[in-house]
Amino acid sequence: MTGRTHEATADPITLPGTPLAEAVLNLIRPVETPSVFNHSIRSYLFARLVAGRLGLTVGHDYHDDLLFAACAMHDLGVASDGPHSQRFEVEGADRAAAFLIDHAVPAADADQVWQAIALHTSPGIAERRGTLCVLVREGVALDFGGPLGADHVDAVTDEQADAVHAAYPRLDMVRSLTDAIVAQAVRNPKNAPRYAIPGEFLRERETFGRTRLEHVCRSSRWGN
Repeated sequence: MTGRTHEATADPITLPGTPLAEAVLNLIRPVETPSVFNHSIRSYLFARLVAGRLGLTVGHDYHDDLLFAACAMHDLGVASDGPHSQRFEVEGADRAAAFLIDHAVPAADADQVWQAIALHTSPGIAERRGTLCVLVREGVALDFGGPLGADHVDAVTDEQADAVHAAYPRLDMVRSLTDAIVAQAVRNPKNAPRYAIPGEFLRERETFGRTRLEHVCRSSRWGN
C-alpha cells in the first residue's frame, strides 16, 4: 500500500491526511449527494471508534487509508455519474477497486476494499471476511443508529456523536440513500435482485410506501 499509515487520532472528526485519502475525497464529493457524502465520512469516523473499542491498532490490525477508502467509497454505486447497471454494492466495489489500482494501491489491498464494500449489506458474511470487512460493516451500521446491528452503538459517546454530526450533518440520510437505491432499482431490474437490499427496498416501497429500515430508523439512536 502506498503512503504512510497515520496513527488514529483522539479527535473524532480528523480524517487521514494522506494523498490517497485526498484523492478519494476528490472522487466522491462531486458525484454524491451531500447526505450520502456525509454518511460515507461518518461511517469511517464511527468505524475508527469501533476499532478502538475492539482493541484494534492502526498500522498493525488495519490500515487507516484502506479503512477510509472503503468507508468513503462504500456508496459509490449510487453516485450520479455511475452506469447503474448492477446492484449498488457491487458497482461501488468495482469502481472503488479500479480507482485504487489506478492510484498504485496493490491489487491485494484493492481486493480487500472490494470485499468490504460489496459485502457491507451482507450480515453474517462480512464478519467472516477479515478485519476491514468487519470495520466497514460496523461503521455503516453504527451510522444507522442500531437497526443494522446494535453490537457497538455504545462505542460512540454522546460528545463524540455531537462532534461528528456537527461536522457532517445527517440531512435525512436514510430517506436520501433509500431514494437513490430505489430509483436505480426502478430503472433497471438488474440493479434489484430479489432478497438483496435493493430488491427488498423496491418491494417494500411499492407495497408499504416506505421501507422497514426507514421505519425503524426513526426510533434509532440518531432518529433518522
